[in-house]
Amino acid sequence: MDKAAADNAQLDQLRTEFDNGQPEAVEWFAAKVLDGSVYPKDFPRLYQVAYRPENHDLVVEFELPPQSAIPDVRGYKYVKARDDIDPVPRPQTEVKQRYAKLLACVALRTLHEIFAATPGSIIEAIVFNGRLNTIDQATGKKVRPHLLSVQAERVAFEEFVLADVNPVACLKRLNALVSPNPYDLEAIEPFIAFDLKRFRFSADMDVVAGLDSRRDLLKLTPTEFEHLVRELFIAMGAEAWTTIPSKDGGVDAVATSNNLFFGGVCLIQAKRWAGLVGLDAVHALTGVMADHNATTGVLVTTSWFGRASEQFAQRNRITLINGAELKHLIKQYLNIDVIPGTTPPRNARASDNTQSGRPGPDA
Repeated sequence: MDKAAADNAQLDQLRTEFDNGQPEAVEWFAAKVLDGSVYPKDFPRLYQVAYRPENHDLVVEFELPPQSAIPDVRGYKYVKARDDIDPVPRPQTEVKQRYAKLLACVALRTLHEIFAATPGSIIEAIVFNGRLNTIDQATGKKVRPHLLSVQAERVAFEEFVLADVNPVACLKRLNALVSPNPYDLEAIEPFIAFDLKRFRFSADMDVVAGLDSRRDLLKLTPTEFEHLVRELFIAMGAEAWTTIPSKDGGVDAVATSNNLFFGGVCLIQAKRWAGLVGLDAVHALTGVMADHNATTGVLVTTSWFGRASEQFAQRNRITLINGAELKHLIKQYLNIDVIPGTTPPRNARASDNTQSGRPGPDA
């Protein structure tokens, strides 16, 4: 009886935390939804979930079924002359088409199950990343390529009549990133890489800020912040660094590198802000990239970005680094502990389509 009471109390606590948008509670519930989803026994059941309360979205990293899930035999026929039964092979083209449809069905099913089980006040959008755990036949090594990535808004998704859609066409309508050849393991770059657990803002960051000796990035002068960002990107592989005039108080620079992160000439802009960095700031970066013939762009901030900014950046060769990720990178490459900025509002409805947040002091 005592155990039942304790279990019920724990569930009540989880319900309260879920209603308040606590990431751990939302992730726990989403995991329970996925645990209850029934698949064939030989399908993988591995997944990860991460909830971003500032954006009210859930990121799901899902293990996709292997190519062997599609039988390579279409049927069987009796051969009277030999009194034997021969398999009828399935054409390779059909196998590939069925596999692409299977992956689309898995993605749509996952989106539907989570949306159906959660309120819109908690989860407004879901990012589904599907990857396959397999062997590269050319090298014999284990690989885990992403084959599918889709970011679905609840409002748009609930308009679909899933029982009547063509799964592949439905994903295309959602502007999903889908491997051109999933059966041949042709990978895609997902909308959001699954490192949110590592790069999440700490809920007690504002309290801790005044109690320890770590450097608070919002309290740095513009020059100090510029030097710190410069040191970070040089440590990350920038081979040349040229600061260019900035009209908005941020750090604008052109860097070059031969590594994959920078991809040639890269324009780096830093926003030492205390609020949401809106879509207008990301739009502005594309203009500066064009002026300097930059191949790629990086927008780094002490705060955070919204979904629209992430989608736009994905389409325009821009890498976004939020405050929590900046903290991690500074620790990884410079071995310096810092406090990135302010915690994103847990239940805010801030839109990144128009207004950006406010800069930090003297920014």
